[in-house]
Amino acid sequence: MVSTALASSLARRNIHYGWVVAAATFLTMLVTAGAMGAPGVLIKPLQDEFGWETSQISSALAIRLILFGFMGPFAAAFMNYFGVRKVIVFALALIGAGFIGSLFMTTLWQLLLLWGIVVGFGTGLTAMVLAATVSTRWFTKHRGLVVGMLSASSATGQLVFLPLMAELTQRYGWRSTVFFVCAMIMVAALAVLAFMRDRPADLNLPALGETQVTPPPASTSLGVALMTPITVLREISKTSTFWILFATFFICGLSTNGLIQTHFVTLCGDFGIVPVAAASVLAVMGIFDFFGTIGSGWLSDRFDNRWLLFFYYGFRGLSLLYLPFSDFSFYGLSIFAVFYGLDWIATVPPTVKIAADRFGPEKVGLVFGWVFAGHQLGAATAAYGAGLSRTELSSYLPAFFIAGAFCLLASILAITLKKSGLTNPAPAAAH
Repeated sequence: MVSTALASSLARRNIHYGWVVAAATFLTMLVTAGAMGAPGVLIKPLQDEFGWETSQISSALAIRLILFGFMGPFAAAFMNYFGVRKVIVFALALIGAGFIGSLFMTTLWQLLLLWGIVVGFGTGLTAMVLAATVSTRWFTKHRGLVVGMLSASSATGQLVFLPLMAELTQRYGWRSTVFFVCAMIMVAALAVLAFMRDRPADLNLPALGETQVTPPPASTSLGVALMTPITVLREISKTSTFWILFATFFICGLSTNGLIQTHFVTLCGDFGIVPVAAASVLAVMGIFDFFGTIGSGWLSDRFDNRWLLFFYYGFRGLSLLYLPFSDFSFYGLSIFAVFYGLDWIATVPPTVKIAADRFGPEKVGLVFGWVFAGHQLGAATAAYGAGLSRTELSSYLPAFFIAGAFCLLASILAITLKKSGLTNPAPAAAH
């Protein structure tokens, strides 16, 4: 395989193959996040062509976000049973099928099926749980940094591709954006097939920062693998740490994917800003998020993660409360894009670190999967709720005030986490 030859070549240069796996994962999450963000620029074109209301389109996006979240724990189980590589390729094929099918849809139920259920299942298999799984398996040293990088790819993909997709939609129609998404998916699938491996042991390597090869765990039946998330949920649901992480991540989804990603372009349109310009503001957020989230990963290796979450949620809440008063001018939106973008997904590395420190590295994928389910429940709530607000009240602004207030609540919840059980592991040996 290509990966075997490349691993040997990199080893001679003292470069760990985990960085190649991280790069393939980065590309996968970048592309699937772009697919997740695409509907944000397609709401208005779908309204114009099919006559659907914002709340009706938002219901499909809410279904997608719920499945995107609740697939997380089971995605971790599937990765443990089938292997990361096979699960990613299957997921990309499923997302592509959902988008290709949408080229031929004519009724609302087809939108619900294709963009709600099919794309929801596919993207759920490549959600943030993938970042937690890859970073835990391949990295002991630099784990927080890697989580930050992969998390940044997810948010950046949702935002950076939007100006291009908005331009394609404006010039050639919404179906051209669907073709673009499918092309990106194909590129990611080829990279995964060529370079992804499931575990360091597949290449007879230790994880980066370890000195000995860790053999893969004993195989289990598919039934046992699928029951493992339920077993883990029963165990962790007895702890306050899980419920605080779940609640704060619910608010995280409420204030990011479901609100800004889904409705920001349409919100700006209500204030006379064309889709390409609005998508460009999102792209600026994506650029700042890229550096903010990687920086968050670096900080999470060095500082108390509870206080990091306190500041991240606090700044996000203040940003959302500021937005309605920005007058939606270039200057006002630029300030919002910088401060909001810096912590769009900066909450992920501290949350993963707390989960790993409290529940152990072997369970972190499953634990974070359930925490991420809370994230997507919040995202679905905002996706539908904001659409309903615009339909019933002719304004998105109440949804932004509510999301900002909830972020301030999450900030307070974060510092109620008990310090016991949160450890700062000693620096591991380099490899």
